[in-house]
Amino acid sequence: MSDFSSENLFDAYFDSEFTGAIFRRASSKSYLPTLQLLLDLVREGEDSRPFKVAFSLSGSFIEQCERYEPRLLQLFRELVETGRVELLSETYYHSLARFFHGSSEFEEQVRMHQNLMKRLFGFQTTTFQNTEMIYSNGIARRAEAFGFTGIYTEGTERILGDYRSANFAYRPPGCDRIKLLLRNYRLTDDIAFRFSARDWVGWPLTADKYARWLSETIGDCVSIFMDFETVGEHQWEATGIFEFFRHLPREIAKYPHVTFVTPSEIVRRHAAADVIDVPDSAPVSWADLERDTSAWLSNSMQWECFQRLRRLEPDVKALADPAILKVWRYLQTSDHIYYMSTKTGGTGEVHSYFSPYPSARVAYETFQQVIFDLERRVRVVKRAA
Repeated sequence: MSDFSSENLFDAYFDSEFTGAIFRRASSKSYLPTLQLLLDLVREGEDSRPFKVAFSLSGSFIEQCERYEPRLLQLFRELVETGRVELLSETYYHSLARFFHGSSEFEEQVRMHQNLMKRLFGFQTTTFQNTEMIYSNGIARRAEAFGFTGIYTEGTERILGDYRSANFAYRPPGCDRIKLLLRNYRLTDDIAFRFSARDWVGWPLTADKYARWLSETIGDCVSIFMDFETVGEHQWEATGIFEFFRHLPREIAKYPHVTFVTPSEIVRRHAAADVIDVPDSAPVSWADLERDTSAWLSNSMQWECFQRLRRLEPDVKALADPAILKVWRYLQTSDHIYYMSTKTGGTGEVHSYFSPYPSARVAYETFQQVIFDLERRVRVVKRAA
């Protein structure tokens, strides 16, 4: 890392060979067969009861598709062209830019992502979900200022209280147009985490059983929102996950009052049931048992790396060097700091499962080496300018 030329800087910081191997494995086991299955279900659906689905695809994911598995982009295009698929907006780099106070980075990344969805898929996004569903009143107001009419977050009891349900649309305080949609984490996790758990009281989870559960759920809407990798990667093909989804639309069709809808259709069809207040001082997310920001900002290693990254912004942008700007933004990806979590118990096991590092300390030290080198490069280029 001693050469201060910014050429090939991305490959100097990131292990593209390792990333490519992981991405191609996930594509083979999960992305490609899942997209083909969803495309079949969308095309087979009757006009009166069509199957519908929504995706939130970061710009980083799209760039990996372009680099490692372009067939994915063609399948996404075919899905969008059916008119039964919605694309959501998020931060381009799946980042924590919302917490860069006094910065325009959050807005820049959201605009970048909107433009990407329009350019690649001809789709104008109207629903937003911030990185890892991190949400507060301030984020809702900023999303409304962008023109979004819907925004997603976790349907946690901490914001619902004792009497409200995740299965309705709500209104953020101080917002006139945008509606708050909530993930039903219990029904989602029945698939994402418990599907293959033989010690779970609900096992085996079959399509007819799940359709019945949905039909018995009270409310206007049920948002099932999970990691793409759930199908085929987290839940392997041998668990029966593909067959579960293959049969689910047919089982749901047995209940006349249950239909598939996209997030924007929920926003148009249903009035806000109430106002939900989530102060900026206590944001929520879909991560860990706490469902807050502690997955990324709870220990000294995470805070140090986050603050060093944040403080680089003025100098990085002043340089107007595309290569340096790109790697700085890739370093914002929330996963890097997530890997530094030192939580224990079941939550710690989840962090370890997703991390490529043997420990949080190694993740921290690796990130520190990169950020230190980037800081040096910025200083040298700045002096030379």
